[in-house]
Amino acid sequence: MFAKRQSALAAAAGLPPEERARLSLDVVVAALKKPPVAVGAAGAFLLAAGVLFVAVMGDPRAGAPSARVALQRPAVADVAPTGADAFAMSGLDLYQDLGDPALLDPNGAAGGEALITLPDGASVAGGSAIAAPVRAPSNPLPKAPIAGLFSPGPNGPLPRIAPDGRVPAQAYARPFRSNGKPMVSLVVGGLGLNAVTTRAAIERLPAEVTLSFVPYAEGLQAWIDMARAQGHEVMIELPMEPTGYPDNDPGPYTLLSSGGADDVEAKLDWLLGRATGYFGVTNYLGDRFATSDEGMGAMLAVLRQRGVAFLDDGSMRRKPGAFARASADRIIDESQSPAAIMGQLNALEAAAKTRGAALGTGFSYPVTVEAAARWTAGLEARGLQLAPASAMTRRPGR
Repeated sequence: MFAKRQSALAAAAGLPPEERARLSLDVVVAALKKPPVAVGAAGAFLLAAGVLFVAVMGDPRAGAPSARVALQRPAVADVAPTGADAFAMSGLDLYQDLGDPALLDPNGAAGGEALITLPDGASVAGGSAIAAPVRAPSNPLPKAPIAGLFSPGPNGPLPRIAPDGRVPAQAYARPFRSNGKPMVSLVVGGLGLNAVTTRAAIERLPAEVTLSFVPYAEGLQAWIDMARAQGHEVMIELPMEPTGYPDNDPGPYTLLSSGGADDVEAKLDWLLGRATGYFGVTNYLGDRFATSDEGMGAMLAVLRQRGVAFLDDGSMRRKPGAFARASADRIIDESQSPAAIMGQLNALEAAAKTRGAALGTGFSYPVTVEAAARWTAGLEARGLQLAPASAMTRRPGR
């Protein structure tokens, strides 16, 4: 079949075109002279030209830079971070950069307003605004450092007992006078890592509430200065070895049960030199460190020599020492719901009425700050006196 068809084509080669072909071409030209037909033909021609161009030249975007990215929605935590998350250095990306001076300016406009809505409908705002009323400063405390109460250290000024006998545990504490009613005190800790909750605690809580700051916080001295300007006495938190260390790691310069006295003293030089103006220190974790008589003895001896108080969360109640001591009766926010926190605060209030005084501690979760602000507002009407935590401390042997 293919051979026969080839012979026919060869026979026709060189012959003049048939007249029918010429007549067909004349018909086509005549049709194209009609406007509707001409427009349609032009469109078809352009479309065919585009298809031919792509077929011959390839994709016109072939030389342009391109990238393909796999998008993945980050997981959102369902629960508030624990205290361990807040202190773990690997988790600091969860917190805001506090290097911006606007965040430390009480009148600044740090990036607008961020509003945190709490489970019970209350709210705490961040940025430059606080949603709930901000209280006026109550008897601002003197700016730190106070002359005579510090000495140069390898990493910053260290507290010391002044030649005239003044001690940081008393000079930096908020003045207090008992009115004879049962006393209740509250320490809110973990401050300095998150700008929103730190400012909310400083500006919303009564001045009698003691504030405790993380030694790793950026701008730590500025936060302490702000807190003291609002009337709050402050403490520094000391990371101590917990069970499960180093998998459960409080952070750099953790006081270790195996470190010995020299190691404890060297780490305290760094931790205590981070800022000035604190009347005392408190533990962060530390159940393992508390079992070391040598380590605990060395730490308490340094605090005693430097005139600094030590308040623990209740886990080191039987460890005497430091210049002055106190232990918390209750942690108020191990369960982070408004109802649970208010229940713990009410239990603390009942303990104060029974024994005459009670001390509670909590972490600076927004819900804790809000619950504490509401609870403290009605203490006087319920027959109690809100006292700074320093009023709960006692000198050893007294």
